[in-house]
Amino acid sequence: MRLYLDTSALVKLYVVEDGSSLVKKSVEEAETVATSLVTYVEARAAFSRRRREGILAVADHNRIVRDFDDEWKRYFIIDVTNPLVQNAAMLAELHALRGYDAIQLASAEFFQEYIREPATFGCWDSRLETAARRQGLQLLRSRMQ
Repeated sequence: MRLYLDTSALVKLYVVEDGSSLVKKSVEEAETVATSLVTYVEARAAFSRRRREGILAVADHNRIVRDFDDEWKRYFIIDVTNPLVQNAAMLAELHALRGYDAIQLASAEFFQEYIREPATFGCWDSRLETAARRQGLQLLRSRMQ
């Protein structure tokens, strides 16, 4: 399986929450795990928010950030280029997506085109999932049910 994870899915590898076991199992089975370059900042922001809100202790936050930084180089990173951003803008308009969600979807489409085979798209946002399905991507949550 070739797997694309948006931030909401990738964070589940580092913070235990609903869906973490599915994402971990899928990553273990995947030949390739891809994500967008913007996922790095979104994930770090998500970890920091959990620390500020007291969900993560400082020591746990620091460990998670270290683990995330160490593992980042293992992911297939999709760069945010001008053509990708233009495609994302079209997808945002077509599916009423937020900006970074559109970047994630455009990145997943780019990944699928790059590998020339179906990619499985993992996210935990219903609007983004619906858009991904309409764009012809396989969904992680429906694939594993």
